[in-house]
Amino acid sequence: MSDIIKVEKNLEVERVRVLIVDDDKEIVELLSIYAQSEGYEVLKAYNGQQAVKKFEQAGDVGIILMDVMMPIMNGLQVVKHIRDYSNVPIILLTAKTDDVDKIRGLVTGADDYVTKPFNPIEVMIRIKSVTRRVSQPKMANSSDLIVLNGITINTATNEVKNNKDELIPLTASEFQVLLLLANNLGKIFTADDVYKEIWDSEDSVSGKTVMVHISHLRDKLDKATNGEKIVQTVWGKGYKIDEYTP
Repeated sequence: MSDIIKVEKNLEVERVRVLIVDDDKEIVELLSIYAQSEGYEVLKAYNGQQAVKKFEQAGDVGIILMDVMMPIMNGLQVVKHIRDYSNVPIILLTAKTDDVDKIRGLVTGADDYVTKPFNPIEVMIRIKSVTRRVSQPKMANSSDLIVLNGITINTATNEVKNNKDELIPLTASEFQVLLLLANNLGKIFTADDVYKEIWDSEDSVSGKTVMVHISHLRDKLDKATNGEKIVQTVWGKGYKIDEYTP
């Protein structure tokens, strides 16, 4: 029975390609072994410049796991560069435990972070958590569409468009935050509630993580909808999306 479960698990992730980036080759090799054992295809890079080149050449990377402190081009610079043209999920590895450094990574556009030293099993759990947010696109029908004031969410393709049918580029985490609120219209979620629902873990800066993602989400939605206030803040309580009013 365990062998069957293992095969099914590998089949589920066999097409997901992870790019692992760290200037410490031993860390890259360690994480590669664990990722491959879970069925992931692995690409390796040892500085930021190599990471950008590998990512652009591969074309179908499913997730990036990357150190922050690297020579030539650091992790934050890579995130900023990639976010100019891609919303691929990115998890940062950081040796800094200061909350400010973690938030800086999220502000730059990362989806999650893991603090060094880490347990490789924990890293694999984070990868699975993030990749679960990104489903394979499929043909959509009307039941896959959530219509809100100013936007339409396609749950089959993980796409969000404005009323002009223009695509709004959201990261995997931003999309899942939006989807959580949209599936629970009128319900107020605290920052901790959102973090537990989306990231499925405990963290000392969970509230700040959510605040950063919601701030990015709002900026993108506001820009795409000419200021439509879709995600509402209920001061002292949390966040919600109101009922759709056609």
